[in-house]
Amino acid sequence: MATPVEELLNMLFDMVDEARNAPLSSEKCVIERDKALDLIEDIKAQLPVELAEARKVLNNRNELLSSAKRETEELRKRAENEARRMISETEIMAMARQKATEMMSQADQKSKEMRNAANQYCDDVMRRAEEALGEAHNEMRRVQAKFREALGGTSNTTSANRAYDAEADQ
Repeated sequence: MATPVEELLNMLFDMVDEARNAPLSSEKCVIERDKALDLIEDIKAQLPVELAEARKVLNNRNELLSSAKRETEELRKRAENEARRMISETEIMAMARQKATEMMSQADQKSKEMRNAANQYCDDVMRRAEEALGEAHNEMRRVQAKFREALGGTSNTTSANRAYDAEADQ
């Protein structure tokens, strides 16, 4: 599923790719400046949204870890309380120790599982976000290069001279 930024970049790429050639030139093309600029503005507006989503994922991971720690602490406290309650007799005390150890082991295991799952989930989401942002960045570079190439290929022209002037080519 493509992200909004990827869709916008694809639209911009298609606009440049499908643009008509400029008169007497196979390297230059004519595109609608306003549409291209609107797409670029939309892309710029979407990037912070994707970054915000990545931050939400990271916050969710931190909340999951905090929850796992709290649950582990609660389980530990319950195990300790259970052990104290059973101290009165030797047999009961041995059973309490065994039960507390089992509960601690279960709590530690559950905490590790939750931490691993949260880490895997966050790592996967962050990796996908990083890939999407990298692809978007690379696509913007390619589109920008094609756009500059379509404008004449010079990078040190002023912004007033960057616009394609069909009348000047005639």
